[in-house]
Amino acid sequence: MKTYIKTLMKTLTLASCLILGINQQANAQCNPERRAHLIVDWQMNAPLNTDFADKISGWGMNFEGLYDITPRLSAGAFVSFHTNHQYVGRQTLQLSPTESLTTDQQRSAFQLPFGAAVNYALCTHSQVCPYVGAKLGAMFARNTTYFGTRGLYDKAWGFYASPEVGLKIYPTKQKNWGFHLAGYYSYATNRTATLTGDIEGQNNAGFRLGIIF
Repeated sequence: MKTYIKTLMKTLTLASCLILGINQQANAQCNPERRAHLIVDWQMNAPLNTDFADKISGWGMNFEGLYDITPRLSAGAFVSFHTNHQYVGRQTLQLSPTESLTTDQQRSAFQLPFGAAVNYALCTHSQVCPYVGAKLGAMFARNTTYFGTRGLYDKAWGFYASPEVGLKIYPTKQKNWGFHLAGYYSYATNRTATLTGDIEGQNNAGFRLGIIF
């Protein structure tokens, strides 16, 4: 899994750098503003529709490579990851009519969405620019329950969709770098089975804080 995440991050970074290099050469003399940008965010995330691991956490990152197609419209690719944790005290679980288990639990919910991203700027000339955006793609999910010296996990793939609203703040008129703030909602169709039941679909809400290069 770690190798898979590293490969996705390297691919996205390489693609963003390639676009950025080509764009800089093409616009060096006619446009002082860069049209390709890389966004790196720290992420807070809270699951909404499940009590498996529903505690808000900051164990996540978001990476986006965007290209300004027009002064208002940007498109590109993204990859993000997040893990939510929850401890459940000792209790007796009825596994079947004839089986029960008494244990405490450490739950971990890992999410890895990636795909296409689109942003629409609500202004064109300001250095403080609000925008609306959307992300569409796929998501890998893995839910793990640790109990005693054992663990139980299930993983699944699903479709991912996420609208967001945000703010881009550029300290310079060239907009070569800046700060990024965004709030988002996401839904994924992943279905996983846990020790205490199935999870059908995953809803999340959170915010991101990062830097634009």
